[in-house]
Amino acid sequence: MFERRLWFHIDWALVGALIALAVIGLAQIYSATGGATSIYHTQIYGIVLGLIAMAICLAIDYRSLADKSHLIYIGVLLLLVYVLFFGAVRGGSRRWIDLGVFNLQPSEFAKATVALVLAKYFGESRRGAPTRGDLLIAGAITAVPLLIIMRQPDLGTAVTLVPILLASAYVAGVPMRIFGILALVGVLAAPVAWKFVLKDYQKERISTFLDPEQDARGAGYQQIQARITTGSGGLWGKGFMKGTQGQLRFLPVAHNDFVFSVLAEEQGFAGVLTALGLYLFVILRALEAARLAKDRLGAYLVLGVLASFTFQVIYNVTMAAGLAPVKGLTLPLMSYGGSSMIATLAGFGLILNVRMRRFTN
Repeated sequence: MFERRLWFHIDWALVGALIALAVIGLAQIYSATGGATSIYHTQIYGIVLGLIAMAICLAIDYRSLADKSHLIYIGVLLLLVYVLFFGAVRGGSRRWIDLGVFNLQPSEFAKATVALVLAKYFGESRRGAPTRGDLLIAGAITAVPLLIIMRQPDLGTAVTLVPILLASAYVAGVPMRIFGILALVGVLAAPVAWKFVLKDYQKERISTFLDPEQDARGAGYQQIQARITTGSGGLWGKGFMKGTQGQLRFLPVAHNDFVFSVLAEEQGFAGVLTALGLYLFVILRALEAARLAKDRLGAYLVLGVLASFTFQVIYNVTMAAGLAPVKGLTLPLMSYGGSSMIATLAGFGLILNVRMRRFTN
């Protein structure tokens, strides 16, 4: 448990950057939804609960959590299976457990859980680089929650588990030729996935990304509006709650998937640089935590959590700029979503945990 002397080794700069991003996101949600709505208040609750989750993940030694990671993993899988049969349906997807006060999305917690299990698996004392068997086992550990999440369907969240596997395997010593083979297999499997795996609306999103004007009022609408909103802010922006695209509801789900576009419109290039600077600071501080980790378990854990976070940030920002297909993948810490906020801050609690305990036995 938490020792008083460890208080002085907490990375308060990282904590401050995380809170700053959450506050910026909260302000943009306030603007995009028209004031202190229920969505805005839910996000506040998410931040508070997220900070509590961060404190809990920080207080318990990450090595103890890793020892119980198989139980955490099984618990998350049970929640994911429960969602498949009894979850609440929103927008045609069954992703949430209705708890009355709020909706819990278990798939968000699968990210840190997979990172913890893979860190334990690869971090155990072993000689030499991981074998093919090790990689297959790690792939199976990742594939089980990934396939369940895809069934919800939630391809965006499912894909965020892949960077965790790749990062963990890479730092564990898997040869680059293996990644090359996997990349080749992925390219060859793309036509099969297009025909048998992707649903019609997913195919439509990809085709309209290549040419959004072919269906400007339908599938290409979000892509076009996001690009217009992001580019209309200029250098200094139109001002808080003075954006036209976000305020007049031209941009769908502006408080969720496209909160970065709202920021770009209202705060301009200066606001975008500030947010991206904070994200870069968070990523670099987390990388430093991995470098300072006292053991391989800690380093793998940090890099696993960070890989999913970084992938999600990059994808959402490029999506807002019209450089990636529109996908329901939120911007961590800034987009609306209580479960996402709690899970993200809990994940960074693990990162802070590793850095804080670098001097312990």
